[in-house]
Amino acid sequence: MDGTDGTAGQPGPAERSHRSSVSSVGARADVLVYLADDTVVPLAVENLPSLSAHELHRAIREVLQLPDVALEIFALWLVSPLLEVQLKPKHQPYKLGRQWPELLLRFTDAPDDDVATDEPSLQFRRNVFFPKRRELQIHDEEVLRLLYEEAKGNVLAARYPCDVEDCEALGALVCRVQLGPFQPGQPMACTLRERLDSFLPAHLCKRGHGLFAALRGRGARAGTSEQGLLSAYRKVKEAVSSDSECEASLRTHYQAYLTKCHELPYYGCAFFHGEVDKPAQSFLHRGGRKPVTVAISLEGVHVIDNREKHVLLGLRFQELSWDHTSPEEEESVLWLEFDGSNEGTPVNKLLKIYSKQAELMSSLIEYCIELSQASEPAAPQESASGPSSTPGSLPPPTQRPQLHRQGSVVCSRIQHLSTIDYVEEGEQIKPVKPKRTTSFFSRQLSLGQGSYTVVQPSERPEQS
Repeated sequence: MDGTDGTAGQPGPAERSHRSSVSSVGARADVLVYLADDTVVPLAVENLPSLSAHELHRAIREVLQLPDVALEIFALWLVSPLLEVQLKPKHQPYKLGRQWPELLLRFTDAPDDDVATDEPSLQFRRNVFFPKRRELQIHDEEVLRLLYEEAKGNVLAARYPCDVEDCEALGALVCRVQLGPFQPGQPMACTLRERLDSFLPAHLCKRGHGLFAALRGRGARAGTSEQGLLSAYRKVKEAVSSDSECEASLRTHYQAYLTKCHELPYYGCAFFHGEVDKPAQSFLHRGGRKPVTVAISLEGVHVIDNREKHVLLGLRFQELSWDHTSPEEEESVLWLEFDGSNEGTPVNKLLKIYSKQAELMSSLIEYCIELSQASEPAAPQESASGPSSTPGSLPPPTQRPQLHRQGSVVCSRIQHLSTIDYVEEGEQIKPVKPKRTTSFFSRQLSLGQGSYTVVQPSERPEQS
């Protein structure tokens, strides 16, 4: 499988258990497909080795009684503790499963022993290429529930970093779905405390102890989060509906949860594992590397700090150029180039992301840009009559004040990255000289509305 045949990335903590999806192989086989809430859909299929992902997808939709639009909303994924891959309709899951060790060797740094024992499971998840704006038009409750369960899992696993206030608002909606409407006078605080990790990410549930925890300001975090969650739970509004069924009222809460998640720039992304250089601590002491998650969606690229659970860099495709180097050339690297400044001087910045999945990330960026270009003529009409006129729709990203909250986890922290800064002087690329920027890469978005100006010098700058 080459880098354009599917979308691959790193699995989240929710997928850290080994699960097999094939219990028997022959003329008729039993296949297990896992949903986002860990429930299992058993399928009895014929000729499994030649069965395509599209045919399996259709069988799942029939069992779950999902509408036809689910074909676009969801995709089949192969997921293991080491790697996750979104399948194209033409893929044959069984054959890809047999090739799994080869994929692990090519796209992960897993030890040989782990590669030999790793086994993927088949999962039914959100399609990376399904636009967020179209989710606002979904009314089928089971589709909304599946999307809600997947988004909730990503929030709780901190794959979607959120500010504390947003975590509490999302957790309150989970409380409403799982516990029902808030009942004044009921001892809800104890219930929330006992199940706090069902409503909030784990790093907000931990109670720190000792001087170090106090210095980091985390000693009282769990207690504060409990009170914030309880307060947000009280404020959850109930829908006014003529339908008396309890399940019908949950639809509005699923929609509210997803609408809130849409404010996160990495909602619906594919996730990849990588490392970036830390800023040097001194002239003689290199900073080493830090593990990061690279989140790529139809809108852009975000680099997330795995430890601190916040964004290091967020770029729309109009704001970047990119390229990758393969292991045959040197270490596998994804290069991101973007405009910035160095002590007030306009410069180009290069970020070097070390990852054996660089080829996959580069291919996904390219495909997302192709989709953006293909849908560009329809964009003005959709913005006029689509999301902007749909109840509960979201404003454009530049109009979301909550994403510009002081110190928000979604804001870029370029000062925490080690980048290569350069400008063009004459015919040479030199570090940090006060001339306007040039581009080192030719691969970039060419929709005409971007703010990034590109030329193509002939030599690669060296990292100082």
